[in-house]
Amino acid sequence: MDNAAETREFLTSRRARISPQQVGLPAHGRRRVPGLRRAEVAQLAGVSVEYYSRLERGDLSGVSDQVLDALARALRLSEDDRTHLEDLARAAGPGRRRRRRAAAASVRPNLQRLLDSMACPAFVLNGRGDVLAANSLGRALYAPMIEAAGGATPNHGRFIFLDPRSRQFWGDWESAADNLVALLHAQAGRDPYDKDLTDLIGELSTRSDDFRTRWAGHDVRQYHQGAKAIHHPVVGTLHLTYESLDLPADGLILFAYGAEPGSDSEDALRILASWAADHVPAPAERSPGRTSSVRQDAHHTDGSPEP
Repeated sequence: MDNAAETREFLTSRRARISPQQVGLPAHGRRRVPGLRRAEVAQLAGVSVEYYSRLERGDLSGVSDQVLDALARALRLSEDDRTHLEDLARAAGPGRRRRRRAAAASVRPNLQRLLDSMACPAFVLNGRGDVLAANSLGRALYAPMIEAAGGATPNHGRFIFLDPRSRQFWGDWESAADNLVALLHAQAGRDPYDKDLTDLIGELSTRSDDFRTRWAGHDVRQYHQGAKAIHHPVVGTLHLTYESLDLPADGLILFAYGAEPGSDSEDALRILASWAADHVPAPAERSPGRTSSVRQDAHHTDGSPEP
């Protein structure tokens, strides 16, 4: 990932989204591109045009918190946008070539036991969207994604953009795709020197027009709670809520789904749990060649053995 290029494209995209009328400025003359001009952003932020131009060229080194605050106000950045800008500035600062502490590549036994004790579908993810671990109900819910991975670590991005089954699995595929790209953009700002993330973005950009178009939008977002619809091949459509919890010691995320009490989706989760007891094997112990503890061996989601 190129921090300067990401900064340049991010600031340019945010400037293009705001009209002079939105910020109380007169719209003088014909505009070749939409949105504010650099001089107008500089005026709103209270900095010189030359200084803002330097920032938009991608040089955030030494920028102060006060300037970041002024830019956030001038560009009407959301909270997630502002966090992304801070991450980009941090990556451009002193010691920028020092990588953040790498996220754990697997889950601790205590964390797996916590997952297994949960009565809802639960997972542990990293910032790239890899599903590193799950409980039995989680493996059953994500069976199509796990099967698509073919024994490798399931990844949300590869499933959404490279596997046609994802369009049936996610009730709102467009939102799932938008959200995933926004999450990857945010992760790229936090850790632009993550080679695995760079490789993933390169792979998806090369193989998917849908991903490439969304990536050019430079949206960033964090999702801590919300709702999703999932079309499961065994139990049908589930309308679920979700909550996520950061695990700072591991650099990972605990993610869990739930259903409204008394709803059809709650009943469907009970049926799925019963199905999982018969058809979803427990993950084998990790070996040097195994990359995920969520693999389902030799079963399809209809319960039939793999030929």
